[in-house]
Amino acid sequence: MNTLEGKVAIITGGASGIGEATARLFAKHGARAVVIADIQDEIGKNMSASIGTHCCTYIHCDVSDEAQVKSLVDRTVKKYGQLDIMFSNAGIASKSDQTVVDLDVDQFDRLFAINVRGMALCLKHSARCMIEKKVKGVIICTASVLARKGVLRHTDYCMSKHAVVGLMKSATKQLGPHGIRVNVVSPFAVATPLMCKVHEKEAAEVEKIYEQMSSLKDVVLKAEDIAEAVLFLAGRESRFITGIDMAIDGGFEV
Repeated sequence: MNTLEGKVAIITGGASGIGEATARLFAKHGARAVVIADIQDEIGKNMSASIGTHCCTYIHCDVSDEAQVKSLVDRTVKKYGQLDIMFSNAGIASKSDQTVVDLDVDQFDRLFAINVRGMALCLKHSARCMIEKKVKGVIICTASVLARKGVLRHTDYCMSKHAVVGLMKSATKQLGPHGIRVNVVSPFAVATPLMCKVHEKEAAEVEKIYEQMSSLKDVVLKAEDIAEAVLFLAGRESRFITGIDMAIDGGFEV
């Protein structure tokens, strides 16, 4: 239960869904500090307090704003002295069934600002910090099963997740000499508050939609399952694993 003993972690998009499940799991497994970064201030503060202010802090951060990302990393290091783990998880979904021929560029730019620019900024500033402090840290990004295939709709979202995998592969080669590991988790659809909002349905209804697409029957993907994968990639058990895109998809792509 002390997989992350003494470690300091930042989790973006940490106030709910996959981020919340991961924050709770990190604290359970001995992390010295978990910093939750999000724009959902009330939810984030309440969630942080429920974990315990002795080991959990909430910081408002819009990941598309470089100054806010830099401040997030700087404040974390100032308070806790180091940064060992960056889980760059913040992301948004496509707002419409966009195809190539009807692409709404304004929506495209907004989605890329969070899903791609935000990821790049989190990697940039966490890596700089780890290099400066000579910390052999871990950076994990959230992509999607759609980062491995083409789609008939939600073109902008699919493109953004392909970009995350490309970012990870480049960062792996560039940061490996510093002992920094970089990996991606690519989940299948999970009934997070974001996904429920997209579908305008309750969690149980969303789970039923996607359950039939999985090769694993009678198993429903939960945010906690993704958190377990992130924990493995963040911990010492995966010390020689870098540059992978870990699918958590129940055989969807087989």
